[in-house]
Amino acid sequence: MSGLDLWVIGNCHVSALIDRAGRMVWGCVPRVDGDPLFSALIGGEEPEHGFWSVELEDVAETTQSYLTNTSVLVTRQSDGAGNTIEILDFCPYFRRHGRTYRPVAFARIVRPVSGNPRIRMRLRPTRNWGHPARGVVGGTNHIRYPTEAMVMRLTTTAPVGYIHEERLFRLEGTMHFFLGPDESFSADMSSTLDEMLKNTADEWREWVRGLAIPLEWQGAVIRSAITLKLCQHEESGAIVAALTTSIPEHKGSQRNWDYRYCWIRDAYYTVQALNRLGALDVLEGYLVYLRNIVDSARGGHIQPLYGVLGEATLHEREEELLSGYRGMGPVRVGNLAYEQVQHDAYGQIVLSNTQAFFDERLFRKAGIDDFQSLERVGERAWHHYDQPDAGLWELRTRQSVHTYSAAMCWAACDRLANAAHVLGLEERSTLWQERADTIRTRIETAAWRPDTRRLSATFSGDDLDASVLQLLELRFLAPDDERFQDTLAAVEEGLRRGSHMLRYATEDDFGLPQTAFNVCTFWLIEALYYTGREAEARALFEEMLSRRTAAGLLSEDIDPVTGELWGNYPQTYSLVGIINCAVLLSKPWSSIR
Repeated sequence: MSGLDLWVIGNCHVSALIDRAGRMVWGCVPRVDGDPLFSALIGGEEPEHGFWSVELEDVAETTQSYLTNTSVLVTRQSDGAGNTIEILDFCPYFRRHGRTYRPVAFARIVRPVSGNPRIRMRLRPTRNWGHPARGVVGGTNHIRYPTEAMVMRLTTTAPVGYIHEERLFRLEGTMHFFLGPDESFSADMSSTLDEMLKNTADEWREWVRGLAIPLEWQGAVIRSAITLKLCQHEESGAIVAALTTSIPEHKGSQRNWDYRYCWIRDAYYTVQALNRLGALDVLEGYLVYLRNIVDSARGGHIQPLYGVLGEATLHEREEELLSGYRGMGPVRVGNLAYEQVQHDAYGQIVLSNTQAFFDERLFRKAGIDDFQSLERVGERAWHHYDQPDAGLWELRTRQSVHTYSAAMCWAACDRLANAAHVLGLEERSTLWQERADTIRTRIETAAWRPDTRRLSATFSGDDLDASVLQLLELRFLAPDDERFQDTLAAVEEGLRRGSHMLRYATEDDFGLPQTAFNVCTFWLIEALYYTGREAEARALFEEMLSRRTAAGLLSEDIDPVTGELWGNYPQTYSLVGIINCAVLLSKPWSSIR
């Protein structure tokens, strides 16, 4: 694999990444955190297995685009002799029989557009993290691929022998391919897949139609919103941080992590951004997930992350058969960060739930029982706000009292006071407000450095960290507060690299970071806007949009010199930044009415 210029399809249960040649190179079954059926993305430079390609003979040009406002990808391949084909890729996703149909399945429709095109299909799935899953012809129109996760079946209207033997053949009519569970197709396949395509496109367009998007940068916002929704595992409501594992933060960094789990922090930012667009379905699904997490929490303790069904144990291991993205292993499965203590999670649990106490649109508004459950989380915030933790950047070898974590604990208490007030629980409101005020005073005393005129990232040092910019978003500090303005100046001077922001510029567990963290740049854009530097904010935002892949997406990190994207992809943090900044900076709709 040469880069992260990848397109995403999915159905909120499974997903796939498709490269610029139209190959599916990443996709897991039976769900996002499962075994990769398509593993080529992390299988080295030229892996022999782990992909699904449709190849026009002597292809000279390939173009790609989504059907408008959908996750249906159209890839068009042409040669130099007038032969052209079109491939439509999607994961079925629509309402039927009163429920959502989102099978563990990948659909492809291949059409001849002009000339007499000849194609070759190579379907080479993997099992058990990189082992070839050998296909077995099971009948006149299907091939079975046994894997440890499940038996997959390719059902097709194409000649099965041509597919199984990867033969070149003339495409004389539209051919349909459905790779899903080992079940027979009872209906006419061509008409069924055509109908699935239409229903899936309609479902996505209807969802997008309900979004309250800004006037400017509509395409960027819509694509980000669709992709964030694809990062939600609708069965449980969990929101994963990214769809991939082990894409390094920079070349040879060993910073290869598995992001296919639900971080409480990342999910909070995701629902916050989608709330700005009115996508309440994602919020409501996630709140169901959170209630189950809180119910299962021992003594109110919240882990930084959980599995998509709420699994608390996510053992980390390395899979040696796969050599990694561009050969840069290791490939890690699981994430040891589940064992860490990160006190900011308490605030994010409460902040994610706060809207439910106020929003009359919700099918299920929060009540006193929900408040009492959240109070257990708030108690943890109150008792641990000034205790060391691993921080939001999940340092593995040292702990400190992090200002960001303490501020999130303050927010937990502050928002619990608000929720208690709206519920008429004035004594509890007073209690939580007093606790919030106590935490505020402690942060203002312990984190402020009068000599260097800035807020430190930790209570014990004088550390620069982009996370302190979030004190503005939390309403802990106001834009006109001199302490914030001085902190912003210090962070810009120490962490800004041209148009990009580092998280921090000191050595961590793996040495000195070399790439910028995309969401930190979006945090900077917000801070610039709120402190009166709107023109700079808009220019920087436009530059960040130019860094997106052809699909309109971003990964976690970027090389501030070359502009190359690194880190897991697509990254929810980065897409959240696109939405938040577009909503903030856009001209109002009233300007054109």
